[in-house]
Amino acid sequence: MRKKVKLSTWCTVMTLIGLIVLLAAFYFAKDSLAKYIVISALFVLCFTALCYMPLSISIRNGELNINRPLRIKSIPLSSIKSVKLVSPTMAQKRICGSGGWFGYYGWFNEPSIGKYFAYYGKASDCFLVTLKDGKKYLLGCENPKDMVEFINESNL
Repeated sequence: MRKKVKLSTWCTVMTLIGLIVLLAAFYFAKDSLAKYIVISALFVLCFTALCYMPLSISIRNGELNINRPLRIKSIPLSSIKSVKLVSPTMAQKRICGSGGWFGYYGWFNEPSIGKYFAYYGKASDCFLVTLKDGKKYLLGCENPKDMVEFINESNL
């Protein structure tokens, strides 16, 4: 089973505005030092997105996979304690990560969930995976209800 991660309108707009601002800053920079700083910032932001932004969520060979452009994060189904549908709220606090630049990824904290690592594009498409060791992942993909049911059936 494989489900794509769709970005919210907020993520798309924020990413486009950020890219436009950085490219405009590069274009209007007067000296080469300013141009190097802007290019460096653009490189770091884009490289981070390539490392962490979720493209899809899949289940294959007994593993839950978070498919990202440069790497795949795999979680064995046998290490999963519970999976349930959850949506992040406005009380969510970003500890270290992206709040919309090519999606939501990184460490977040929420009063009702606690500390977790997120990989999602839309808050309405989320589900919480809690591992037996206590780690939590908030993942998102198209039709998350099907994914939650599939994981729960596979993990019995």
